[in-house]
Amino acid sequence: MTERRRGAALENALLDAAWEELTAVGYARFTVDAVVKRAATSPPVLYRRWPDREALVRATLAHVGRRSILATPDTGSLRGDVLTLMREINATRVQLVTVMSVYLAGYHQETGTSPRDLLDPSVTGRKQALDVMYERAAARGEVEAERLTERMKTLPFDLLRHEFLTTFAAVPDHVLEEIVDTLFLPLVR
Repeated sequence: MTERRRGAALENALLDAAWEELTAVGYARFTVDAVVKRAATSPPVLYRRWPDREALVRATLAHVGRRSILATPDTGSLRGDVLTLMREINATRVQLVTVMSVYLAGYHQETGTSPRDLLDPSVTGRKQALDVMYERAAARGEVEAERLTERMKTLPFDLLRHEFLTTFAAVPDHVLEEIVDTLFLPLVR
């Protein structure tokens, strides 16, 4: 006899099942029934938490974002910190970025949202991580904090995401270094 799941354990099982289903079939073929089957539960259990598949998708992406918060590197240099973080993202986030951009096109069309709307940087920890990195760089005298705009702070990561979306694959290390050394560092210094 299987043990009955409750609370956070049940919610995590439902969200994990939803992520598995979303990455297996995409949003167009994503159904609540398939998630329920994967999670080995019943529709009322799921509907008590999320009223429809759109709400379930939003909750699933927030769940994935929360469980995959990256540590803020502290290598002693802005170059090292940015490259370390980009390498970690490169090694662990290709699937997430691909799912959010390609598999969820129908979701965005139906709901009028964009990938940026689904993963709030304050939920994922991305904004806080970047702020800490740049505060450290400013304290070391590598950048002038007051000159940095949000666009400048996110530039290397936006370019990394662009690479993901044009190749659907991890980015070669020499490309990461080129982004940082040729485009990013000259801009912020």
